[in-house]
Amino acid sequence: MVVTRFAPSPNGMLHIGHAWSAIVAHDLAKERGGKFLLRIEDIDVRRSRPAVIDDFRRDLEWLGLEWNEVPTQSSRLDQYKRVKDLLVAQGFLYPCSCSRQHIIDSAIDHGPEGPIYPGICKGRHLEITSETSLRLDSEKAMCRVGSVFWQDEFAGQMLADLSQFGDVVIFRKQDEASYHLAVTHDDAQDCVTLVTRGQDLLPYTNIHRVLQSLLKLPVPRWYHHDLLIDKSGRKLSKSRSSEPISALRLMGADGRRFADELRSGNFPDGISLSKA
Repeated sequence: MVVTRFAPSPNGMLHIGHAWSAIVAHDLAKERGGKFLLRIEDIDVRRSRPAVIDDFRRDLEWLGLEWNEVPTQSSRLDQYKRVKDLLVAQGFLYPCSCSRQHIIDSAIDHGPEGPIYPGICKGRHLEITSETSLRLDSEKAMCRVGSVFWQDEFAGQMLADLSQFGDVVIFRKQDEASYHLAVTHDDAQDCVTLVTRGQDLLPYTNIHRVLQSLLKLPVPRWYHHDLLIDKSGRKLSKSRSSEPISALRLMGADGRRFADELRSGNFPDGISLSKA
C-alpha cells in the first residue's frame, strides 16, 4: 500500500506552497489506494510554536484533505538517542566543536548546504559533550554502504553521493537530531513508501539514502514535485512571510474550491509553478 506524508514544522503558519505540497501527497495516496499521513516536525524547540499546530489541522480540513496523524518528532527523542548511540558505537559519527564562522573561513568548496565542512575535527578525538555536534564520517559511511541507489519518480534511478556535502551534521549541539536523521528515522517508523516533497530537497536524499543503508531501514521511493514560486522566482517560504492560507480560510473562502484551483494549475496572481 502506498503511504505518503505531509510533515510541516510549527515555526510559522502554512502558506500556499504548503497547501500545494500537502495536496500532491494527499492525492497521490488517494489515487493509489493508500494512506496520507500528517506528521508534525517539531524537533526545533527554539523555533517551534505549538499554538499553530491546530491551525495546521484546520487548514488541511479546509482544503478538504483527509489524513491519519502520526507521532510528533518531539515524542521520539529517546528513539533518536538510541540511533545516535548506535552510530557512535559503530564509528560513523565524530564530535565537532567548530563554530559556523570557523567553517566558513576554512571551507574550500560549497554544496547544497553551504560551505562544505573541511574535516577540521576528524581524528581529533574530542569528547562528546553538549557543546559538540556529531558529524557523519562520509568517507567511512560510503565505504560501508558501497554503491546504493534510490528511485525518484521524475529523475529516475540515482546513485547516492555524499561528495557534495562532506561530513554533514547528524546531531546538533545539545543532543538535537538533525533534519536528516529525524526525517529518515520517522519515514521508516511511519512506514512511508513514497516520500513526497519539493524539488529543492532532492539533493538531500543522497544523505537520507546512506543513513537508511547504515541503519538497515526500508527504502521508499521518492516524488520530488515542482515548487510554487513568487514573481521574483523564489519559492514561497515562511521566512519571507508568504501569505498564510489561514487568512483565506478566516475570510470565508471556499477551501475545497481553492484546492481544486491549485490542482488545475490556476494559481493566485504572482504565483507560478517551477522546478527548483
